[in-house]
Amino acid sequence: MTDQPPPSKRQKREDYRKAHKIEGSAELPKKKFYRQRAHANPFSDHQLTYPASPDLMDWASYYPAYVAPYTGPEEPDEHHETRIKSLSKDITVADIGCGFGGLLVALAPKLPHELLLGMEIRTQVTEFVQDRIKALRNQNADSGIYQNIACLRANTMKFLPNFFKKGQLSKIFLCFPDPHFKARKHKARIVSLTLNSEYAFAMKPGGIVYTITDVEDLHKWMVKHLEDHPSFEKVGKKEEAEDECVKTMMVETEEGKKVERNKGEKFVACFRRLEDPPWP
Repeated sequence: MTDQPPPSKRQKREDYRKAHKIEGSAELPKKKFYRQRAHANPFSDHQLTYPASPDLMDWASYYPAYVAPYTGPEEPDEHHETRIKSLSKDITVADIGCGFGGLLVALAPKLPHELLLGMEIRTQVTEFVQDRIKALRNQNADSGIYQNIACLRANTMKFLPNFFKKGQLSKIFLCFPDPHFKARKHKARIVSLTLNSEYAFAMKPGGIVYTITDVEDLHKWMVKHLEDHPSFEKVGKKEEAEDECVKTMMVETEEGKKVERNKGEKFVACFRRLEDPPWP
């Protein structure tokens, strides 16, 4: 009888993630089993699943505690069996490029009446955040905390309007995005004139775009492009410093903690969505 070779690191990671899918598990996932490259190319074909429009997105599995009661026929026909379950409230906070979910988890109890969504392009990182949220929900089953956060795999540079209606969001977080240092890669930055128009579409007037990075050049880029957009105005430093979300964003993201450990500098800028001008 020949000895079986020891499982590879990849196999160990896959076995761990499968074992962690046990329903009701309250054990928090370990990052080392969800490792992936730090960044993904947003222009690649990632074989993503996305709705044709926001009304066709079924959020029930992401926010099961907020599924609205069904008021249709007592005996659903074939059409109603495949109906899209609606939520009792809309998602109003989006963390774009949410990474390992540190900000989502920190904001969940601070914004208990809001639904927050993390959007992440990397497969295994998304899986980690989803497993983390499930474990936290199971740990806090009595209080119901963390039912208001979810994460899905998405490429927001391509499909943001597929998920959110006009004026739906009150907050968008852009935390430590890929700086894309090379000039030829600047088109892949998460802040640009085109993308800012999509953020403006999804945000209600008075909503805030939060940005933070440890790369000063990227900070200046984001400030310039958001200031140049007619739908946004920069929030003053006093208001910014008093914002609880800014305080949380500064210390709770995984990248932010890494910058802290390395004694680096963090650059923050926030922008308010303006009212649309009246039609002539």
